[in-house]
Amino acid sequence: MPIHARAQRGATLLVALIMLILLTMFAISSLNTANTNLKVVGNMQAKAEALNVAQDAIETVISSPLFISNPANAILTPCAATGSNTLCTDINADGVTDYNTTLTPVPTCVTVKPIKNSELNFTGPSAAEDLGCSAGQAQQFGVAGAVTGDSLCSHTVWEISVVTTGAGSGASVTVKQGVGVRVSADDAGSSC
Repeated sequence: MPIHARAQRGATLLVALIMLILLTMFAISSLNTANTNLKVVGNMQAKAEALNVAQDAIETVISSPLFISNPANAILTPCAATGSNTLCTDINADGVTDYNTTLTPVPTCVTVKPIKNSELNFTGPSAAEDLGCSAGQAQQFGVAGAVTGDSLCSHTVWEISVVTTGAGSGASVTVKQGVGVRVSADDAGSSC
């Protein structure tokens, strides 16, 4: 066998080893990219879940009149272990709390504006509400200026702020929302 052919057998092995190393590096790089993407998607899912839980907590609060009459105890059924104004949510129904939501600070009345009798509309979709606001004022309509005076209702604007934290994921979301509520003038005077 010629000397020239023997020298080339080792070069083929060296090129094959280099190609194998390059393929291994590509595979490791792909694996690392996939793991990073999985973590990013998991974090996005945890944040989206926390945001949904926070919005649900706000809906729960504004569905109950407790936040107007007793803002310090605005949640009807708080978590037993964590105290008032706290909701515990189990997303996957396994019996373990996944997210804790706290109203912090307590719901606050930002503005209150008495509704004038002249602003009441006794026809249309708000007729029942407006009729309730004028009840008890009927005897005053004969008095000069009573029609333009204040009704028994007020417009109030409340700020509700919740902080939701994931028990396992550590995801944390703070949501502030304003809500306008028509309340009786008595409730507006005591809570705003």
